[in-house]
Amino acid sequence: MTEVVIIDAVRSPIGRRKGGLSGLHPAELLSQVLTGLMDRNEIDPAEVGQVIGGCVSQVGQQSFNITRTAWLSAGLPLEVAATTVDAQCGSSQQATNLATSLLGSGVIDVAVACGVESMSRVPIGSNSSRKFGLGVPIPDTYLGQYEFTSQFEGAERIAEKWEITRGDTDGFGLASQRRAAEAWDEDRFGTQIIPITAPITDEEGEPTGETRVVDRDEGLRDTTLETLAKLKPVGREDGVHTAGSSSQISDGAAAVLMMTADRAAELGLTPMARVVDTCLVGVDPVLMLTGPMDATKRLLSRNELSIDDIDVFEINEAFASVVLAWAKEVGADLDKTNPNGGAIALGHPLGGTGAFLTTKALHELHRTGGKRALISMCCGGGLGTGTLIETI
Repeated sequence: MTEVVIIDAVRSPIGRRKGGLSGLHPAELLSQVLTGLMDRNEIDPAEVGQVIGGCVSQVGQQSFNITRTAWLSAGLPLEVAATTVDAQCGSSQQATNLATSLLGSGVIDVAVACGVESMSRVPIGSNSSRKFGLGVPIPDTYLGQYEFTSQFEGAERIAEKWEITRGDTDGFGLASQRRAAEAWDEDRFGTQIIPITAPITDEEGEPTGETRVVDRDEGLRDTTLETLAKLKPVGREDGVHTAGSSSQISDGAAAVLMMTADRAAELGLTPMARVVDTCLVGVDPVLMLTGPMDATKRLLSRNELSIDDIDVFEINEAFASVVLAWAKEVGADLDKTNPNGGAIALGHPLGGTGAFLTTKALHELHRTGGKRALISMCCGGGLGTGTLIETI
């Protein structure tokens, strides 16, 4: 297959629920990120063959192929086609993987993979709300095959199966916060952030007519183990997860500029990394969140690598038990995992998070001089996304 390279990857700051990005239409949020990506690489956007974006709650402001809407809202060339995909939380990572396939097969030679979610404006589950009178997404025939569980319950069952305690999850939540704070203190995110201009809203959420620039992740909390230990469990009364060890409701967008190695050379662009391999795996939809285990094993096996050959892991912190169980199962070093904090500290803007993780992994490899990074996410319904990249 044709060699596929990543030229650059950028992200917005991640806004907290009802925070600095909540006054901005999600298509406009993604627009600013796409424009920033094009501008800083000085590439003619007409060179892009396709834009593939991820978004989970594709209803209301996030409906009507939001990736295409964002591209056009940015004033970018109308001839460039765009698609929005749904692989649940892994949507924008799957968008990256699909872009890799399009490039590798010769269908196009330049692509942008991206993702967005404004959970402040389009709450999780909005597209399956009963209030629309359109029914529910799960038919009786599904229930005859599988128990239908929530992600909260899946996380608790994973904790039970891999013997993860409340102390373990609290400790992991604290580590995520401390790593994210250290990353900001040391300006590790400076190479990847696109500042976002957003409307200022009043207490009712209405625009005031003024704007502000959001240039910092808003989810960080100054906390301690003692504080975390006092939080009530979510999902189960006796559960091990709390708001301090679960991903945050967030707003954000990210984008990755990709192309064939030959086209990059023709354009005089220096790639930051190559895409070695990708996968999307199906796993038990009852436990639901074990996908990173299978995705990691598949990528390592198929490329004849060991877990110690990977320098950076970005595994989405949907819940602390997801990452802790994954590390136990595959033998990964947690010191190499989410070194700059994850969704517990920074936030999880659903369909945008896969592109966020790719962006973080790419820039961390360059900051530390590492060679390989593995990115993976658990996804609703029992899926696992996987992407293996290496510096050139």
